[in-house]
Amino acid sequence: MERARVLILTASIGSGHTRAAEAIRAALEAHPQADVMQVDVVDFMAREVSIIHYLMKRIYLTMLRFVPDLYDVFFRIAGKNVSGGIVRGAFAQVMVRTVGRIIQTYDPHLIVATHPFPEGAAALWRARHGGSFALTALLTDYAVHAIWLTRNVDMYFVATEKMAEDMRVRGFDACTVRATGIPIAPADYALERRAAQERIGLSEDLPTLLLMGGGLGLGGMDRTVAALEQVKQKLTILVVAGHNSALAAHARTAAQTSRHMIRVYAYTDEVSVLMRAADLLITKPGALTISEAFAAELPLLLHDPIPGPETENAIYATRRGAAVWLHPGEHMAPAVEEILTHRIPEMRRAARLCAREKAAREVASALVDLLTRKRGHTHGAEKIV
Repeated sequence: MERARVLILTASIGSGHTRAAEAIRAALEAHPQADVMQVDVVDFMAREVSIIHYLMKRIYLTMLRFVPDLYDVFFRIAGKNVSGGIVRGAFAQVMVRTVGRIIQTYDPHLIVATHPFPEGAAALWRARHGGSFALTALLTDYAVHAIWLTRNVDMYFVATEKMAEDMRVRGFDACTVRATGIPIAPADYALERRAAQERIGLSEDLPTLLLMGGGLGLGGMDRTVAALEQVKQKLTILVVAGHNSALAAHARTAAQTSRHMIRVYAYTDEVSVLMRAADLLITKPGALTISEAFAAELPLLLHDPIPGPETENAIYATRRGAAVWLHPGEHMAPAVEEILTHRIPEMRRAARLCAREKAAREVASALVDLLTRKRGHTHGAEKIV
């Protein structure tokens, strides 16, 4: 019996798109019909997939580091309906040959794109060459951006009902847009705070801050570590440096003379435990990190957003009451003291109301339903093959 082939196309630009892809894969592999599915994840921007794509990624990351305002200009231009279509089409033209090679290799029945580059390229390839595969896209931020929007997609998954309504206003059929939340990895988000602290070896019950900057360790975390020395109360500070070895070394050096207790982690799969152990997360506003914090009922102090999508994420979390946004010129230490003293309970409640920890399961269920319909079976069929 032929297995249904699901291909998830992601992009290793930061870690959010890849983490969402892996969360979907895990949910599909945990689905009751997992035994009749083959699920593969391909990094569309990896060097081994395309040297051109890889060089584009390096240029993007360099731009974010040295000229972030230039990226902001690009994001705003690409966000307009007309110019967004032009930008999307240009990238798709460059990338369509590579996506065609991937499609021919994996011969998928269903494609899930967690980044607009492979989404646009796959949509263009299907428009040119046909193909019976279903094409879906998962938006990995808390606002709709025009670079994602093409009519040749069978289903969109978005973070909020407001985003779904925005797409309906733009002319997308309501039945093709699902407000599922952003998929996050399965974890024990109900773990008690003290139990989480004991699991990571914290013996002293101090106010605990978690510092994260995404998988690349971005977000001015070295400055954050220094600024927290001005907080009068003794703290436990958990620094997740990601793949940024220079940041890890800086934090370990700071720990030797700090009045606080500082522990440093490289890239870790125990983020949910660290979040449950913490009282406050200080981070740049990546959507996956925010979504995980919502599930962990963890208040956020946001700073240094990447211009464009992360700014929109910061606006969403702040307006919902789950976050405080530290703007340029505002000081870290007074904001931390204010939150720890007065705002933790209300911000935890707000985060809980934003949480969609079952998003991956909802996406997986919708994908299986779509596979069933696309392959000629009724919606209630027991098997998708």
